[in-house]
Amino acid sequence: MTDVSYPDVVTLAVPLFVAAILAEIVWIAVRGRDGHAGRYETRDALTSLLMGTGNVVSGLLLGFIAWGFFMMLWQITPLDLGTAWWVVVLCFVLDDLRYYWVHRFGHRIRWVWASHVNHHSSQHYNLTTALRQTWTGTFTFMMIVRAPLILLGFHPAMVLFVGGLNLIYQFWIHTEAIGRLPRWVEAVMNTPSHHRVHHGRNARYLDANYAGVFIVWDKLFGTFVAEDDREKVDYGLVHNLGTFNPLRVAFHEWVAIFRDVTRPGLTLRQRLMYAVAPPGWSHDGSRETSDQIKARHRAAPPGDAEGPGLARP
Repeated sequence: MTDVSYPDVVTLAVPLFVAAILAEIVWIAVRGRDGHAGRYETRDALTSLLMGTGNVVSGLLLGFIAWGFFMMLWQITPLDLGTAWWVVVLCFVLDDLRYYWVHRFGHRIRWVWASHVNHHSSQHYNLTTALRQTWTGTFTFMMIVRAPLILLGFHPAMVLFVGGLNLIYQFWIHTEAIGRLPRWVEAVMNTPSHHRVHHGRNARYLDANYAGVFIVWDKLFGTFVAEDDREKVDYGLVHNLGTFNPLRVAFHEWVAIFRDVTRPGLTLRQRLMYAVAPPGWSHDGSRETSDQIKARHRAAPPGDAEGPGLARP
């Protein structure tokens, strides 16, 4: 199976991405920019497009590292499931489970969050936000989480192919132009409603709905939160960046980790924790993790001055 190959579906989908973005812009204009269908901010959208371009470039420059690792695993595994359609479907489902855990790690391990944080840095939620992708994913070493799929007998080319399909699916859910879908769809699939929650900085919505395609993983592992019509999603980070500079968006958390790890007077354990503990961890308790923010929100009396459960800046 050395000649197994699949099309580069993400590249093929680019014209569809562009057409969908244009259609969303027109739809928002038709709705009169009332905010219910979404909103575009030119500098924000441009930053997202530049981040997407940088992601493609980093993939071209560094993609050989993951591919080499996957092919090494393929050489040592005795299993080969072939390329039948049902194998591709099974690979797609299992890879989506893989995505759930990588995504969850990306919010719970600061080293991985440093790569993923840029995707959450926009304070708007539209289709260009989906293109705000990392430049540094290779350095998180999350490629290791794909290793079991290859060792089970799924060819590396197939694993990357279904990963591309997963990424394409997630593009369309980055919109406010679509409300809730039929109940059976919302029960099984990741939808714009579910993913809006994931991009919220509201205390109620933090660290929820990690799914890529199937929302059932969140329901199975206890991380599902439904969108509440009484609490509008406030998009962005707990501490928003306040910049459209793509270099800062891409690297700010890596710089922050370096500064924390090299602080004087820390123990070796404290330095390590600044890299691998959940974002917001601090050795002296001067910061808050998402768990602490949510606990404070739950403990606050109704009508608290902080408003609708927003994370305190």
